[in-house]
Amino acid sequence: MSDTLKKLSGLGVSIWLDDISRERLRSGNLEQLVKEKNVVGVTSNPTIFAKALSKGDAYDEQVRDLTVRGVDVEEAVRAITTYDIRWAADVLRPVFDRTEGVDGRVSIEVDPRLARDAEKTVAEARALWWMVDRPNLFIKIPATEEGLPAITAALADGISVNVTLIFSLERYGKVIDAYFAGLEKARENGHDLSKIESVASFFVSRVDTEIDKRLDKIGSAEAKELRSKAGLANARLAYELFEEKSRSDRWAKLRDAGARPQRPLWASTGVKDPNLPPTLYVDGLIADGVVNTMPEATLDAEAEKGEPAGDTVTTKYDDARAVMQGLKDVGVDYDDVVRVLEDEGVEKFEVSWKELLDTISGELKDKAGARA
Repeated sequence: MSDTLKKLSGLGVSIWLDDISRERLRSGNLEQLVKEKNVVGVTSNPTIFAKALSKGDAYDEQVRDLTVRGVDVEEAVRAITTYDIRWAADVLRPVFDRTEGVDGRVSIEVDPRLARDAEKTVAEARALWWMVDRPNLFIKIPATEEGLPAITAALADGISVNVTLIFSLERYGKVIDAYFAGLEKARENGHDLSKIESVASFFVSRVDTEIDKRLDKIGSAEAKELRSKAGLANARLAYELFEEKSRSDRWAKLRDAGARPQRPLWASTGVKDPNLPPTLYVDGLIADGVVNTMPEATLDAEAEKGEPAGDTVTTKYDDARAVMQGLKDVGVDYDDVVRVLEDEGVEKFEVSWKELLDTISGELKDKAGARA
């Protein structure tokens, strides 16, 4: 086992893999990562599934069966993706049991085309929860304004939720409130709060990508000095907000009723700028009780080059505020940045979902043609 990853885990960071594929599952690779690289969770999204379906032959047999049954492409997508999620959940079940339900989690996202429709999002969340039927499942719901009531409603039904596509501090505060509201309703509905888990996925590298583009356009010395600092600063202030909300009377009542904290999850932690250290968004975001979901390249980089040296979040709040003030001073509009990122995030997943539908539709037609 990697000593670096073991040390990172010992500092309170749960290491999750931001990837899944049938090939990774059937080869035993995921199980190997659990044993050798401290991986204790898995996240997926439409982009990841679209990529997995476009490579190799791992899905051929299932696609043939779906063709024989004459299912439509929407049903085929759900059959294929939930199969992988169930398999991954079973691989991680020992971790789930060992950590008493904290880790060992696998996430599947609702259809991103529903991101602006709360009622359909909740219906989709319920369907996925039933289809996968594993206690260590997370349903991913985007943190759009329309997604907030859907998050509360899903939690009220006892569904564990991974809230995704969080970019702004203001929206993150609303996500935490939606979590509290969901738990309060779940308690009213008779659910055991200790069985409901949630993480809030706060995106990191995409913030730097968008802001650095604006800083380069500004071009001043002050602007250049702020490059690639916003992602870490934004995330660190999110953790500060998490701590503040955790000290509230509202949370104390829920905690006393058995509720567990909604852990901050650092998402989009692979660097987009090749000039940056590949471990920037891992070693720079170490705090007790967080999740860092990494692409495999970032996981490997951390194992080989990482230098986890203790808390790099709660000791940096003043620095983070200085960065955010500096961005404002040079003319970066934070509210516009996070609005653009949310819109782009939803759009990118919609595009990937269409790609996934198109890929499976093509496979179904090919198999049908071969049978004719």
